[in-house]
Amino acid sequence: ELQHTRKIVQKFGCPGGQGEKLQRELIKRAKHSHNWVRIALNNHIKHVNIMIYLDRLYGKLALEYMRGQPLCMELFPQLFSSCRIPGPKHDHVVHYGRPRRGPAHITVVRNYQFFQLDVYNSDGTPLTESQIHAQLLRIRSQSWKTDKQPMGILTSEHRHTWGQAYTRLLRDKINKESVRLIEKSIFTLCLDSPVMRISDEKYSSRMAAQILHGGGTFSNSGNRWFDKTLQFVVGEDGSWGLLYEHATAEGPPISTLLDHVLEYCKKPDRVRAPLIPLPMPKKLYFYINSEIKWDLEMAKQNLDILINDLDIKCFNFQRFGKEFVKQLKLSPNSFIQVAIQLAYYRVHSEVCAACDIASLRMFRGGRTDYIRSPTNQMLSFIWAFDDDAVSVSTTRDSLMGQGIDRHLLGLKLQAIEEGLSLPRIFMDTAYGLATHWKLRTGQVPTNTDSVMCFGPLAPDGYAVCYNPQPDHVHFSVTAFNCCEETNAEKLALTLERSLRDLQELFQPTV
Repeated sequence: ELQHTRKIVQKFGCPGGQGEKLQRELIKRAKHSHNWVRIALNNHIKHVNIMIYLDRLYGKLALEYMRGQPLCMELFPQLFSSCRIPGPKHDHVVHYGRPRRGPAHITVVRNYQFFQLDVYNSDGTPLTESQIHAQLLRIRSQSWKTDKQPMGILTSEHRHTWGQAYTRLLRDKINKESVRLIEKSIFTLCLDSPVMRISDEKYSSRMAAQILHGGGTFSNSGNRWFDKTLQFVVGEDGSWGLLYEHATAEGPPISTLLDHVLEYCKKPDRVRAPLIPLPMPKKLYFYINSEIKWDLEMAKQNLDILINDLDIKCFNFQRFGKEFVKQLKLSPNSFIQVAIQLAYYRVHSEVCAACDIASLRMFRGGRTDYIRSPTNQMLSFIWAFDDDAVSVSTTRDSLMGQGIDRHLLGLKLQAIEEGLSLPRIFMDTAYGLATHWKLRTGQVPTNTDSVMCFGPLAPDGYAVCYNPQPDHVHFSVTAFNCCEETNAEKLALTLERSLRDLQELFQPTV
């Protein structure tokens, strides 16, 4: 099998071969765009499952740096007034926001009911805190007075199914107007009903599930429009979080946005509300015929199946944090990556295809590439419990645009766009195994005690996200219940043990 793969790779990369020809076309594309990777990704959003004012954001966020290098800030305005739109062949993202004369409303969802809430007064000034509070009370009261159908659950369907239902839904003028107002809104605010608290130990995992999917059709899932880029979720019990759609941005920019929001909330501008009467928030209505009713019932069933299949475990590792690792003169991210690999090996007795996320925001319009954390050195370390240095160089290569995955993806999509037969390298068994990510990981650091949560990339895989703090680390682990081999809680417990073992190994050197 190895010899077969070598022959395919050599043929693909030989002078005058398919690889060289596709590379030339990719270089041509790069000369006429700010970022060829972003174009490739945005053009191929395939059918797969899946309160801040604008005037305070434009030009206000401090320029971010990573390892002394400035990062591209272009994507931040695109987070607002944007939405993923289902299409017959592939989805696309529409950005309605503009620095001037952009949408002036947000969408508020309460009790499955959608409302348009203008957040600017008639004189152009933003609503004050007291005005927003008064309007939200109006929405809360009004949400009990109308029949409720959880229309947002339609957006949780398989993309092809939702695309067909979307077409049927928009045939009616009332539905089309309501959907467009949701899509154009600056963001969505989801006001959730409280969730029964089982125990303090399971609270964080349950809240993560609530933010991610709403808990099911009998809970708060109807309070979501999953295509919307930004959805701020606030529960009556005081819990809150942010749900975002991945097509526009990755986790780190979202965490930067949240840090900005929280800092503003600490020192808000206290402005007296103007003596201007506020119009009632506009209820968004939907006409539901028999076809839409059927689409809705099927979406409910499928969403509950998906939710019951997702296993989420969140925990706070309190024995040490990133400061301990820095005292060892090691990279905290590399240290945690080794612990995750060690935990996976202890559970499954194998090293799998695993990816860590590398930001490409050092380049204009940059998104991400993958850091392939499993290496021969990593395997040797797991076997012998020794060296950890390799991950740093691998990470550096990916951050500087030297990763292989986005490059290979670009070549593959170039062949598809030119109508060429798919090169054999992309159909080889080795390539399939190398891109079957059983372990998806990501470091999303924030200034607060929070953690991001997302699902695995493979049915038999895991997703692990972490937020290193000075003296502790927040983790989220997810897996699918349909796979008998994976167990999120078991991996989480093993990860805790692996971190403790690594600490004991290095403790004498501190």
